[in-house]
Amino acid sequence: MLHRLVLLMSLFLTTPVLAQDKLVIFAAASLTEALSEVGVAYAKAGHPAPVFSFAASSALARQIENGAPAGVFVSADEEWMDYLGTRKLIAPDSRISFLGNTLVLVVPEGESLGVTIAPNFDLAGALKGRKLALADPTGVPAGRYGRAALEFLGAWAASEPLIVRTDNVRAALTFVERKEAAAGIVYATDAALTDKVDVAGTFPANSHPPISYPVAIITKNDSAEARAFRDVLLSDGVKSIFRNYGFTVR
Repeated sequence: MLHRLVLLMSLFLTTPVLAQDKLVIFAAASLTEALSEVGVAYAKAGHPAPVFSFAASSALARQIENGAPAGVFVSADEEWMDYLGTRKLIAPDSRISFLGNTLVLVVPEGESLGVTIAPNFDLAGALKGRKLALADPTGVPAGRYGRAALEFLGAWAASEPLIVRTDNVRAALTFVERKEAAAGIVYATDAALTDKVDVAGTFPANSHPPISYPVAIITKNDSAEARAFRDVLLSDGVKSIFRNYGFTVR
């Protein structure tokens, strides 16, 4: 009996759990559909199907810092990749920026704010006390880009009291889809996914830092499979997937 118990314990201790069996990809929420499609193509090519975790880049970076079992991280901005880089949590040779995006103002389908995005445009006046949905600008990339754009255009101070801060960009989109906010600031790729919102305007590229998506491998989980997924992510074969969702491919 004791011998059998020891054998069972030995098998338990040497058999990896599911998270260790699978390649785990942490990626920005705005990449949900595109990366899921890449994951399907990756599995069809003969690799084990990866496991995805999509959320705000800020939340994912902090989870990685706290030991989450991610093998690959794809951020929606450079700052959160820098955050992990300064802590030596990513393999420096694996980091590369490969996608771009556009920032847009959206409203519920069929509605209009009656404003044009331009320096000193009266966004707050157009909202008339109603809410503006924005991913949390203190940390979430989409929110940071949105705040930078509004500050550059002179619309931040008046609009800030009307902002509903969300956990990620998809949550901001949902607020507008449900008409719980009169407008929202999201990526063009998010707006293109639904017929429940209309694009009211596009923010000038020079009004905010360049929207950049870097990818890197997490140092402690560096593996042949993680390297293989990164290679596929950067390959010509999947560029059409990202373009189909509206991303700029670098």
